[in-house]
Amino acid sequence: MKNLICLFLYLCSCCHVGEAAAVTRGGSCCKAERACPGQGLSRWFSTITDAPDFDPCADAENLYNAMKGIGSDKEAILDLVTSRSNAQRQEVIAAYKSSFGKDLIEDLKYELTGKFERLIVSLMRTPAYHDAKEIHDALKGAGTNERCLIEVMASRTNKQTQEMVAAYNDAYGRNIEEDITADTSGHFKKMLIVLLQGTRDESGVVDADLVEQDAQDLFAAGEEQWGTDEAKFIMILGNRSVTHLRMVFDAYEKIAEVSIEDSIKNELSGDFERLMLAVVQCIRSVPMFYAKRLYKSMKGLGTADNTLIRIMISRSEIDMLDIRECFRLRYEKSLYNMIKVERFKKKKSILAGEFFPEAAQIAYKMWELSAMTKVQLRPTVRPASGFDPAADAQALRKAMKGFGTDEDAIIDIVAQRSNAQRQEIRQTFKSLLGRDLMKDLKSELSKNLERLIIGLMLTPAEFDAKMMRKAIEGAGTDEHALIEILVTRSNEQIQAMNAAYKAGYKKSLEDAIQSDTSGHFCRILVSLVQGAREESPADLERAEADAQELANACNAESDDMEIKFMSILCTRSFSHLRKVFQEFVKYTNKDIEQIIKKEMSGDVKNAFYAIVRSVKNQPSYLADRLYKAMKGLGTDDRALIRIMVSRSEIDLFNIRKEFKETHDASLHEFIQVETMIVSGSLCLY
Repeated sequence: MKNLICLFLYLCSCCHVGEAAAVTRGGSCCKAERACPGQGLSRWFSTITDAPDFDPCADAENLYNAMKGIGSDKEAILDLVTSRSNAQRQEVIAAYKSSFGKDLIEDLKYELTGKFERLIVSLMRTPAYHDAKEIHDALKGAGTNERCLIEVMASRTNKQTQEMVAAYNDAYGRNIEEDITADTSGHFKKMLIVLLQGTRDESGVVDADLVEQDAQDLFAAGEEQWGTDEAKFIMILGNRSVTHLRMVFDAYEKIAEVSIEDSIKNELSGDFERLMLAVVQCIRSVPMFYAKRLYKSMKGLGTADNTLIRIMISRSEIDMLDIRECFRLRYEKSLYNMIKVERFKKKKSILAGEFFPEAAQIAYKMWELSAMTKVQLRPTVRPASGFDPAADAQALRKAMKGFGTDEDAIIDIVAQRSNAQRQEIRQTFKSLLGRDLMKDLKSELSKNLERLIIGLMLTPAEFDAKMMRKAIEGAGTDEHALIEILVTRSNEQIQAMNAAYKAGYKKSLEDAIQSDTSGHFCRILVSLVQGAREESPADLERAEADAQELANACNAESDDMEIKFMSILCTRSFSHLRKVFQEFVKYTNKDIEQIIKKEMSGDVKNAFYAIVRSVKNQPSYLADRLYKAMKGLGTDDRALIRIMVSRSEIDLFNIRKEFKETHDASLHEFIQVETMIVSGSLCLY
């Protein structure tokens, strides 16, 4: 582990003298260039250069001596390999074979292990063969590492791409385009194939008329119409020169009044969206793109070592100094120091005696952290001080009298009173004025503002019952709403909702669910709607038994597996389930989320996944639900209103915090941009 940390720091450092080394930028003093390296600079700055007085035969002998006998001198290998350029390493490989008749890379693989082996061996490959292996590894096996494909394909020059294509064919005897075509689909595949041609315009000539035309075409292909012409985005972003596209992005923002990045987020989705955003980011600044990738690879619990290794190797002789500078500017911290801190955390975890694979270690620690963390739930709406229900009732009546409605006055009162206070206002309104406040509000307000205000005026139980009714009634069923409500409510809340549903709709909620759903999904919902989840603390002995049962169920038939998961996930307390899921990792070397995603499907998978996410971090789960409600074309207004209303007096502040941390955006601003329910929803927090 020490050697691996040192290697990362070597690759990150300028000439291997540490973070304190002065970075000289070739006389460039432009503020804009310093703020965004790679955008204004004509050349990039690396951290690894040719070693002076280089002797490949001497290096080959030193490496041979470092590996002979019992064990190996990892420090000597590390020092030599990281202080030579890639071209020099190729000479060392040739000299090693000439001197000792052996393959240096094979000897290194034999002597080294784990991530340290991966990093050293990757350094010994040429850049083209390294890229080819990364793409091959991303494609092989059952799953595809789309993020690796995106990173490599979006950031390489024409020459680098063409050399990678040739290296792939030489190393694996296969056509890279055919392999990508076989393993990807849709517009994501089409854009990858375009980038794979390595034919982006590199003339440097910019036609002002074409800039305006491309900007207008992109606007017409997305923001201006219903639906998206993805082919137009692919053609322009996949072929035009870097200089040309930067000018197109500026022109586009003037036409659309939003950035090209925001339009891509609004118009596209999934891996295709991520790929196009990566292309745009690389057009703007490749070093900044990589600074963000490095930060994400180290942020949170654990470190994405493969991503970290790939970036450090591929950029160490190109623009690592610029990446360091971008990292410092964006995150106000040193890349060098962050690597030291994050790797030290990981070293401590391994030294602590964890006995299962790296991914399982992270999952195990995550559940341990979830169990240990005591979250203080914080609402955004609290009882108003100096509350006067009669004054509020009169003010609401005044806001609705005469021609037009004073919506701002209604919002100001309703959104700044607790639900208990709103119930007093309802009663006082009828006592003083002889009128039904709810009917008056419905007649004066419209669309989503009416839904939001009426939702706030109902009791929590009435509101939940109404939301369940809306999710069930009509031609289609909103399964996600049913799952969200039943998973996130306490026993007391579910029982109150059942009573409110029966009183309001003259039918039991259980009967309504059974008439509208089927199979195991129906059974899961019926189990949850009983409001009988255990509320006891974790029992270690029982948690181990439950984890063993879940692990055994993973090898059973699909029906048996789902029944066993339901018997535990739908009945045990959340505190107990955290321990169960932690112990599950020890039995399977996998996180339960991973098992659910892989082994289950449809609404059953969604229900179990929601339970696990809610057990781990309920505010985070609800933040994700809010994001999905607003992301893409159109907004799920009902989901947005449901969460904002139901959580405003429980944990909406926590949800806001999780939203910011997960999506790097303020929920407040996201709602303003993405929805039409601005004024009412913002007042809730």
